[in-house]
Amino acid sequence: MSLASLIATGTKVWLDGVAPDELQKNHEWGVTGATSNPTIVSKIIGRGHFDGRISELIGQGHTDDEVAWALNDELVESAQKVFLPAWERTEGNDGYVSFELDPLIEDEAARLDDSERVRRYLELGRKWAAGHRNRMIKVPASVAGLAALEGLAAAGVTINVTLMFTERQYQLARDAIWRGARHRKDGLRDFKSVYSVFVSRVDVYTEEHAPDLSPAAQGMVGIVNAKRVWRENQEFWRDKGLRLQQEIVFASTGVKRPGDPADRYVEAFAGGDIQTNPPATNEAVEKASKTYARHIDQMPSPDVVGEIDWKVDMVALERGLMAEGIEKFVEPQRALLRLIAQKRAAQLARGRRPSGPGPQHN
Repeated sequence: MSLASLIATGTKVWLDGVAPDELQKNHEWGVTGATSNPTIVSKIIGRGHFDGRISELIGQGHTDDEVAWALNDELVESAQKVFLPAWERTEGNDGYVSFELDPLIEDEAARLDDSERVRRYLELGRKWAAGHRNRMIKVPASVAGLAALEGLAAAGVTINVTLMFTERQYQLARDAIWRGARHRKDGLRDFKSVYSVFVSRVDVYTEEHAPDLSPAAQGMVGIVNAKRVWRENQEFWRDKGLRLQQEIVFASTGVKRPGDPADRYVEAFAGGDIQTNPPATNEAVEKASKTYARHIDQMPSPDVVGEIDWKVDMVALERGLMAEGIEKFVEPQRALLRLIAQKRAAQLARGRRPSGPGPQHN
């Protein structure tokens, strides 16, 4: 019952995943939304549960890329149906499922310039958002991703800015979305945006790149950084008079340091906007029988915060974690396309020749 206690602090809990079995279990625990990404989809498809559907799509003449995105779309849409009642109950303030745009847009091997990347984000963002009430479109806080946000917001796309590590990225994303939102043809009544600040990856980074942090400060950088972004977001939107909340998503909340309790980040952000937690984290919290209290407003001592500001180079941190984050999304997408190509070859070998061509990036 601990997830219920966490939710009682005012935090919305989402699942970082769209596997059907996990969705149902988490929904029963009170989880009200979900997020997806290439890693998640690739793992689901890799388990073999959708082999029949893949064969069907191949047999219909679809390319490997079209098969991959059809499956992605179907998984996210299935999750949307689970959380649509939450979206309806809150009149659009909760109950969303996030759909990640093609990570190969950022693939260096594709040799796209920034203007072409922006064009692709705008095209695909509008395409995959169309007709979906409770779908958010995930756009990374890369140079091209940030440049596409104003146009997507103006087009009425509900956005989840992802791969965000610093206050600088948050400010650029927020300002671009707000500029675009004020040009929505349907006005601001249904305007909703969220900003996903990654947490545990920051602490993994500082262990390697800021090893001279004191024991009190090491492992706290992700928490301090995310809470600062949350506080600034609260202040920015306070006087805008909007019907729906513009919120921070605390992402990358699964612990990665040995010895840390499974709910280290969950507890630190209790009472904050939204936590999107991995399945294992939600399960550990649910089984813990723990009572949570609001901690989002609590910061470490001024000495610890001052030490972090002095010793951590946030410019280098953002650069390093963005490069790593993009590769962590690009490679699973490549792996998924290879998997589908293998299934196509196996189908050919069985004598059921598909009519469609091979890879063709969407």
